[in-house]
Amino acid sequence: MAELDKIVDQLSKLTVVEAADLAKMLEKTWGVSASAPVAVAAPSSEDKDSKSASEEKLEYDVILESMGDKKINVIKEIKSIMGTGLKEAKDFVESAPKAVKTAIPKDEAEKIKSKLESAGAKVALK
Repeated sequence: MAELDKIVDQLSKLTVVEAADLAKMLEKTWGVSASAPVAVAAPSSEDKDSKSASEEKLEYDVILESMGDKKINVIKEIKSIMGTGLKEAKDFVESAPKAVKTAIPKDEAEKIKSKLESAGAKVALK
């Protein structure tokens, strides 16, 4: 319990900027998000009509659809991309289809897709 008290004391001394940096580091290390889910109202028919067909999507999800024939290569790429351990990467690949990264810019999504496809995986951008 004394260790936990020390951690609480240390966290209490952090500035707001340091606390935000800590949250980002933990999100990256553990592969989680500290953001609370937000309810979004459904778009009205006017909103749908006002969007032109030429508008391009700004955020993409990279979906691992299957590991393909080169399972080991795909596991290595997933481990590298997601920053996880070998066991976590293996479990992730074996549970396909699954989102590798979500809500990322198009260029980053295409790079990840390219890396995974060159490793032998089947990948989709949504």
